[in-house]
Amino acid sequence: MSNLEIRKKLLSNAIKNYQLADAIGINQSTLSVWLRTELNDERRDRVEKALDQLINNK
Repeated sequence: MSNLEIRKKLLSNAIKNYQLADAIGINQSTLSVWLRTELNDERRDRVEKALDQLINNK
């Protein structure tokens, strides 16, 4: 999943960046820095898992 797809998924599911950052266990500003460039595999996995959990728990 690309960073743009992550951002679109956040918007379409009304999830805020701080909620995703909290689910990952990082600071909101760290998430913003991560999303400026394409994520490496480890970070992408962490983001995708946390995002899926947030969507499924709605």
